[in-house]
Order: sequence, then structure tokens, then C-alpha cells
Amino acid sequence: MQTAAKALNRGLNVRHIRFMALGSAIGTGLFYGSASAIQMAGPAVLLAYIIGGAAVFVVMRALGEMAVRHPVSGSFGQYASRYLGPMAGFVTGWTYVFEMAIVAIADVTAFSIYMGFWFPEVPRWIWVLAIIFFLAALNLLSVRVFGELEFWFSLIKVSAIIAMIGGGVAVLVFGFSIGGAEATSGLGNLVDHGGFLPHGFGGLLAAFAVVMFAFGGIETIGVTAGEAANPGTVIPKAVNTVPVRVLLFYVLTLGVLMSLSPWTQITGETSPFVQIFSTLGIPAAAHILNAVVITAALSAVNSDIFGAGRILFGLAQQGHAPAVFGRISRTGVPWMTVVMMTGILLVGVVLNAVIPENIFLIIASIATFATIWVWVMILAAHVAMKREIARKGLAPSAFPIPLWPAASILTIAFMALVIVVLGMDPDTSVALWVGGAWLVLLLVAFKLWVRGDGLRRAVLADESVPAALAKTGGGGAVGAPVSAGVGVQQ
Repeated sequence: MQTAAKALNRGLNVRHIRFMALGSAIGTGLFYGSASAIQMAGPAVLLAYIIGGAAVFVVMRALGEMAVRHPVSGSFGQYASRYLGPMAGFVTGWTYVFEMAIVAIADVTAFSIYMGFWFPEVPRWIWVLAIIFFLAALNLLSVRVFGELEFWFSLIKVSAIIAMIGGGVAVLVFGFSIGGAEATSGLGNLVDHGGFLPHGFGGLLAAFAVVMFAFGGIETIGVTAGEAANPGTVIPKAVNTVPVRVLLFYVLTLGVLMSLSPWTQITGETSPFVQIFSTLGIPAAAHILNAVVITAALSAVNSDIFGAGRILFGLAQQGHAPAVFGRISRTGVPWMTVVMMTGILLVGVVLNAVIPENIFLIIASIATFATIWVWVMILAAHVAMKREIARKGLAPSAFPIPLWPAASILTIAFMALVIVVLGMDPDTSVALWVGGAWLVLLLVAFKLWVRGDGLRRAVLADESVPAALAKTGGGGAVGAPVSAGVGVQQ
């Protein structure tokens, strides 16, 4: 039996993990990024979200199969290391941390802008400092505190979206006019203004860059495996329900939005959801929306701190990060990882005063590159795992991916297409330069930093597993463990 000083505390239940995974993909990408996607593809953006959602579901099922088989902290970083080699694990883990850091800085900046709506006289950097230290303190308390906080944040976001869908459907059913005589609600708005595909397939392809950014973060569910009370039960339930719900929220919400008023009226200067509230005539619409997006920002930063911290913990366990990141507090929290993320977020205090307004698209494209890289590594590690199972005649997984191997191959090809799309647009091509430079930097760092001890630990982690996995309830002692004893607490 391990003590809390050596292992993460398994304090997350089905309710926590289900809403964490659901809320992680409902944030800035939906509330604001959807405007850019609509401008690029028109009503066909619904098709982009359906295709993108299907690809994300395949990634989630692949991650879910590995998480049930190997319920460890560090998740996909350790899976890449176990099945693709230490270098792949090192690059994947640190790329995810990089992604979370970039997005978190953007989210805290967004939070300060939202607060400025109510308190314009208060300097923005004060709000950035306040939210950083508030969420850092909560993350240091206990994983259960984090889970409860994220549950309520996500519940507010989901409830707001459901309310918007319900109100929008009511408007469509009763045939209210919108914007006086100039515009009328109805499904005809999806085809009457240039057609369903107004910018052709080129516009549809361009929208994938923003669409996939919106889904980014849903892989956080894999990071929770090391702290789930019963991974063999919790992970499959979360994976099977969340992707479908997210897909419905995106497609149905935006479908209602573009039916309420012509998509050509969405300028991108404000959130498309502002128009929904205004259209429905809800009193204090701007204030209600502001409260919702503030909650979304808090939820996003909260998940960023958690996800990056747990991946860093897994990297430290493998010898791919300084050992200090593997230290656990008495409450079972990797406290040093939270401290590091807090330090990174303090950069946002400085950048908050100088970031240009168009920084969102740049950050979104860089984050998309990092997200796609992580997803491809998840799929590649899963393919390697399935091949090893077949080659060694191991027992089948308790939560196998459907339509194997066709679904995985098609999804990897789709991810490659998204990377090409990023490079084709001058506004997002910077992501390839930054992403490429980051990968080269990591490869050099691996060669210089991760030497004998780290490599030995990564290899030795494969040798122990049956006993460790048998104690986690994670699908039995099938296959080799990713990291012996990591995140296991009786």
C-alpha cells in the first residue's frame, strides 16, 4: 500500500470526470472561436463539427482503451513512452504542457477582459493576479476540491447552452421575427444566403483549424485516470457519453444560432452567443453572457493547471522532467507542478498589457498544432499497443476501440489534413513555424537532458506491471504497465 506522499489521491468519481471532460471542450473555442469558423464555412460549419467530432471520438476511444488498461498519471505521455519509445513520450508530454501553458495565458487574459466589462476602472493585471492565485490555491488543496469546482463550472456552462438551445427552438417554433422586418427566423437561413456551402469545400477545410481548436482539451479525461476512484468503470462511462454530448452541443447550438438569424450577420466582433441572448429579448443579456464566459474562463484555467500538472508528474516519474515535479503533498497533489504553472501564468500579467487583439487566432493556431500532435501520438501509441497485444497473444482489452483499425487510420489521415490546412492560411501558418521549432527544441533537450537514468526508468517501468495493475481495478493485469505503482493508492 502506498502512502499519499508517494501516490496521487484517487478522489475523482464519475460525476467529476464526466463533467470535467465535457466542460474542457466547451469554452473559448465555442463561445468565441465559433464566429471565425462560421465566417469561413457558413452553415457548412455544422458538417465540420460533425466530422471533427467523429475524429475526436476515435481519439477518445483509443485513449480510453489505454487508460483502462493502464490507469496511470501522466496518461498519454506515458503511453507514448511505453509503446513508441522514451523520446516520443518526452516530446508528447512536454508538448501537452506547452499547449496548456499557451491556452492558460490566453484564458487568464480573457478573464481580465471579461471582468473589465463590469469594473472598467480596475487595471486588468489585478484580475489576472487574483484568478491565478485563487485557482492555484484551490488546486493545491485536494483533487476532490478541483473535481467539485470543475463540476460546478461545467454545470453552469452546460446549463447556459441548454437554455440557449431551448429558447432558440422556441423562437423557431413560434416564428418570431428577428431584427424587425429585415430578418426572419427559420431553417431557411441555413440555405438562403449563398447556400449551405457558400465558400465551397475550401471554406469547409479552412474551418477545421478553428473547429479542432474548439475540441482541444477533451483529452484531459485521460489525465484523470491516475486519480479516478475506479478507472475500469469511470473511464468507459465518461468516454462513451461525453463526445456525443459535446457533438450535440456544438452542432445543435450553432444550428439554432444560424437559424435564428442569417450567418452573414455574424461579424466576429462579438460572440455569436450575444446575438442569441439579444434575439430572445432576455433582460440584462450582456451581463448574463458575461457571467457565463467568465465561468468558462475559470473552468478553462482550472483544467489547464490540472492537466499540465499531472502530465508533468508523469514525466517526472519517467525521468523526463526534474524529480521535484514528482513530489506529492499530504493531500495527494503534485504541488510543484501547480507552482510551476502558476509561475508560467504570471507571464500573463506582463503580456496582458501588450498582447494585440489578433493574438487569439495566433494562440488558437499554435494550440491546435500542439493538440493535433498529442492526438496523433495517442493514436500512434494505441496502434502500437494493439499490435503488441496481437503479436504476444495477450488478453484483449476490456474497453476496445470500435471499427479497428480503419477508424484509427482514417483519423490519423484527417489529423494530417488539419496540419496542412494550418500551413495554407497565412494567418495560421505561424503555428507550423512555432510548432516545428518547439519539436526541434524538445528533441535537442531529450538528447542533452534525458540520459541513462531517465532511459532506464522508462524501460524498468515496463517490467513490473501485473501486480500494480491488479490493484487499480483498471481492467486486470493485462499487458505491461506504463509506470509501476504510479497514482495507485489503496
